[in-house]
Amino acid sequence: MNHPFEIGNVPVGRGRLFLIAGPCVIESEQHARTMADAIQRIASDLDIPYIFKASYDKANRTSIHSFRGPGIEEGTRILKAISQSNSLPVLTDVHTAEDCARVAEAVDVLQIPAFLCRQTDLLIAAAEAAQQHGRAINIKKGQFVAPADMRHAVEKVRDSSCNSVSLTERGASFGYNNLVVDMRSLPIMRQFAPVVFDGTHSVQTPSTQNGVSGGQPEFIPVLARAAVAAGVDGVFLEVHDDPQHAKSDGANALHLNHLPHILQQLLAIHQAVA
Repeated sequence: MNHPFEIGNVPVGRGRLFLIAGPCVIESEQHARTMADAIQRIASDLDIPYIFKASYDKANRTSIHSFRGPGIEEGTRILKAISQSNSLPVLTDVHTAEDCARVAEAVDVLQIPAFLCRQTDLLIAAAEAAQQHGRAINIKKGQFVAPADMRHAVEKVRDSSCNSVSLTERGASFGYNNLVVDMRSLPIMRQFAPVVFDGTHSVQTPSTQNGVSGGQPEFIPVLARAAVAAGVDGVFLEVHDDPQHAKSDGANALHLNHLPHILQQLLAIHQAVA
């Protein structure tokens, strides 16, 4: 059963394709606002429901010297301000149970990173905070987890009184420094929650360039098209206006200029298979 719900004005699991998009990390308030404005205009023109995404802290960077973001205090302030000024739902990552209550006061969706999808205390804390504030949970499937086993993560959240939970596919580890997407995972996981496909982290090549992850963004369109054809509920894309100089995950980000065309293709495929 798909268990549909709403995130603000965004229907999840109700047959309408939606978009989660934004930069990997909050690089500055001005940049986050610029990206939110630009992506919102594109989404509005194409009539696709949209959730803005950016992280206040990237706690799982490869190197200790990598940029992590502005931190929870400034980051949640920026996210809340964007949500209010743009009338947009917003999503961000949470990495510790202690952060969940504060983050839930500011954002609409608490996202559990893939590496942390089995962390029971984090899932419970996120679910309890989400339930208290009327928020949702998005759990990224770990690169090391079988699709059917993500049922347990969903059950931890639902057993903690939060029924607004979705899952995101972002590729599975394939040997070292590579990911592969098994499209069978999408219908498997949709048996117990709405499913989002992450088209940008799925083309990541982890920790391959002097301690920095690389990527193959040329494959974003083909994987996203295949996922929508397979029947996903939403699409997750990290989008940047200058990926070459992005402070996190630029190597696998989608250039803002390419977003309209890709979304047009995805909406056409979604309409054809609906």
